[in-house]
Amino acid sequence: MVWLVSIGSGYCAWVQFQQLQYFVAVAETRHFTRAAELVHVAQPSLSQQIRALERELGADLFLRARGNITLTDAGEALLPLARRILADADTARHQVQELVQLRRGRVRLGATPSLCTGLLPDVLRAFHDRYPGIQLLIEEGGSHDLVRQLARGALDLALIVLPLPTPAPALTTVELLCEDLVVVSSPEAAAPGRGGRAVSIADLEGARLVMFRHGYDLRELTVAACRSAGFEPEFAVEGGEMDAVLGFVRAGLGVAVVPRMVATRSGQGLRVTPLAPPGLNRTIALAHRSDVAPPRAARELQRMLLER
Repeated sequence: MVWLVSIGSGYCAWVQFQQLQYFVAVAETRHFTRAAELVHVAQPSLSQQIRALERELGADLFLRARGNITLTDAGEALLPLARRILADADTARHQVQELVQLRRGRVRLGATPSLCTGLLPDVLRAFHDRYPGIQLLIEEGGSHDLVRQLARGALDLALIVLPLPTPAPALTTVELLCEDLVVVSSPEAAAPGRGGRAVSIADLEGARLVMFRHGYDLRELTVAACRSAGFEPEFAVEGGEMDAVLGFVRAGLGVAVVPRMVATRSGQGLRVTPLAPPGLNRTIALAHRSDVAPPRAARELQRMLLER
């Protein structure tokens, strides 16, 4: 219900939002049957509600002639007010729904496995502490797979590696960080290079690499760097995800190129060696669909990721 001052006689009256919706529909279509279809109600019910509104306000709102529905002066005066009331109601409903979404709901976040290991644990813990009622659904995958899932609406947000080989114009991306890559090896194994504090990509020639599976961003980046340095990398083991690769390195099967953040978090049992300048790095970005605004809870997680 909404409180209105009567246009015709000056007294005050309670008017239903539904009646205002029906009035605006008729005013915009200038046709009772089409207006009834627009608001999904039977035409006789809509006509009855318009008549009840006119009685409540003490004024006719429409001039009804066969095939010609026009607004009276009272109708013309009511129309902008009714539109504003309905718009304000929609805004209030939307704001309340957004507040509710921060108490319960879900966020569907995609991320590469290395980011799940290195970047996300602290952020997700902080988000969960602040919004314990929000369910977090995490999808691990390569950037190409995550972009496809974003495009078909299966994810709200995704942490991906830039640049994407194939442009994705339907996505909005915001760069989060530029992450250095390092070489990890078993402490018992011989370190690559000449024993200095840093190694170059060229020093990996002849080294046995523990390599990620096909489609993994780090695999493509490492292989491309080796080929740019003039050699084809040799694999001791290939096909694993991040945890498997680190486990194989700890076991002494070979060395691997991984993000510094992952090496720092998982450094127990690993020797971490930086890459000499210019080194290797990758750009991490947060992506979502350009044509669909993420839910309120997803936008809050986005804000926390950007802050960190």
